[in-house]
Amino acid sequence: MTQTLVFDPLIPMALLLAAAVVVFAGLALAVWRGLAGAWLRGLAGIVVLAALAGPSLQSEERGALNDIVLIISDESASQRLAERAGVTKDASAELAALLDARDNIDVVRVSVPDGQGDAGTQLLTVLNDTLAELPQGRIAGAFLISDGRLHDLERAPVLPAPLHLLLSGKSADWDRRLNVTNAPAFAILGEPVTLTLKIEDMGAAPTGTGFAPLEISIDGGPPQRFQVPTDAEIELPLTLPHGGRNVIQFTVPTAEGELTARNNTALIQMNGVRDRLRVLLVSGEPHAGGRTWRNLLKSDSSVDLVHFTILRPPEKQDGVPVSELSLIAFPTRELFLEKIEDFDLIIFDRYKRRGILPSLYLENVARYVENGGAVLVAAGPDFASADSIYRSPLAEILPAAPTARVIEQGYRPDISQLGKRHPVTAGLPDTQDWGRWMRQIEVEPSAGDVIMTGVDEKPLLILNRVGEGRVAMLASDHAWLWNRGFEGGGPQLELLRRLAHWMMGEPELEEDALLAEATGQNMRIIRRTLRENAAPVSVTAPDGSVTELSMTETEPGRFEAQYSGIDIGLYRLRDDAHETVIGLGPAAPREFEKTIATAEFLGPLVDKTRGGVARLEDRLPTIRTVREGRPAAGRGWLGITPRAAYETLSVRQTALLPAWLVLFLASMLILAAWLREGRR
Repeated sequence: MTQTLVFDPLIPMALLLAAAVVVFAGLALAVWRGLAGAWLRGLAGIVVLAALAGPSLQSEERGALNDIVLIISDESASQRLAERAGVTKDASAELAALLDARDNIDVVRVSVPDGQGDAGTQLLTVLNDTLAELPQGRIAGAFLISDGRLHDLERAPVLPAPLHLLLSGKSADWDRRLNVTNAPAFAILGEPVTLTLKIEDMGAAPTGTGFAPLEISIDGGPPQRFQVPTDAEIELPLTLPHGGRNVIQFTVPTAEGELTARNNTALIQMNGVRDRLRVLLVSGEPHAGGRTWRNLLKSDSSVDLVHFTILRPPEKQDGVPVSELSLIAFPTRELFLEKIEDFDLIIFDRYKRRGILPSLYLENVARYVENGGAVLVAAGPDFASADSIYRSPLAEILPAAPTARVIEQGYRPDISQLGKRHPVTAGLPDTQDWGRWMRQIEVEPSAGDVIMTGVDEKPLLILNRVGEGRVAMLASDHAWLWNRGFEGGGPQLELLRRLAHWMMGEPELEEDALLAEATGQNMRIIRRTLRENAAPVSVTAPDGSVTELSMTETEPGRFEAQYSGIDIGLYRLRDDAHETVIGLGPAAPREFEKTIATAEFLGPLVDKTRGGVARLEDRLPTIRTVREGRPAAGRGWLGITPRAAYETLSVRQTALLPAWLVLFLASMLILAAWLREGRR
């Protein structure tokens, strides 16, 4: 039981102070005037002031409270390496037993799992949350059993007691890590991009040659192996093989004795993009559509256009000498023989045979397509004539033959049933809002896909693959009417953009493709096909397990499925005709970036609380009790600080000046002062 003197004024403190001023002023006046009973009156005033202050004796009955000691066990992924999980579990149990054996101690044990997503080890966050739920006045110490690798150092709490770190890793541990320090998300096709890699040997790495094997694989293909130096940055020039997503996997084979192979792989996903689209526009004769084609292509800053047009055909006889014409001879041989491979797309706009381009040049165009080039034919009346380019070596690659009929009537272009599934025309605005065209060349398709139709559903736009290249035929020269806004116009710009991207082989415009989009550990699998159904897709996880997914049609020509991958790494997707790869999550999660146990990060916080660091490979330190403010760690021991916390069981207050006693004392003192002064 403890006793303390407390005051509970009967009046506001301001009034009590005012009364004290009045009493002492009166006492001073009495002394100044020499009154014999002044000291008695002063005592009476003091008795009254003391009574107004409400003094009382407070007696408390207290009960001692146990001190609280925290044991925070790190159970994140890096703690499952080697023997750390077992060491951590045994140390936590043994430490709890040692503390439970001591009097007046409550042990609170908390485990720290992996952070959400790739957040890493949130050790101090858990410690903060635990401290927030406990009375700070009872915390006698905290023990962290961990490898010291954490990712929330900014959450360091203010501890009222010593903090200790028990390291689960061994001093002989070593690990090898592959780190890609520079990997852009995009790269221009045909131009090398430099990646920066570094292979780091961490911890007690064995001495060797200073070199390590490095395997490089693109899109899950067979890896190529190289010997590269360790602990040095390596600049690797790389040229992407194709547009769209390129999955590049770098792997360092696991060495004997290293902690984990999870950080031996770096998975880079880079998108290949074209810097500029080089287009050769070949116009047979000046017409309204020719200028529209030129303006559309020139309006795109990413297009380099070379326009070859025939302004003065050979049959024109106007008597003007050739030497006096203000025309520059076009380098046809250079374009169609020597530099034709430099072009991404060749457009023939109402071109016909006139003897200007020899058959040898046109044969070279056909070979250009078979080797991976792209040709677009915008057919006019010339295509149906005897001088049609169909009656040339280009006939081998064209998807339709002319019937010699030219249809001169208004019609509204429409998307065919197949076109509604083809990515070039799928999703275009409603055809009912499109303006009419006034001419169509009747053709007989011999290959390819008819995705747009015209008069009486006759073929209007035909796409075909020839060898490694692609060919498109537009059986009309009136697309320019849309550009002029005739009867509301139409989606000419969007159609041309999609058509060009399809001819360039852009993945998002492929009509027969297996794609995947990753978001964290989830992926959306997309199958584009012109068929009415899609085969199931099998997903092979990094651990070799296979999952088969059924595809659901979400829109014409597009089938989708959702998949969630537990493991982080490279996934292989395969159906009856396609195979692709995609990476989920980072190749090396934060938990495995650096795995050697260390006190580097927690050391300053431990020192601030006068705690200590010990390795569990030696032995579990003994526990001692130290006074607050004293060092709480030494050789082979760690300390906790008793807090002497208590709870109040009962409180009793006894007034020191009862009312009757105050009345009696004040009356007697005043009476004595009166008698003293009267006698004088």
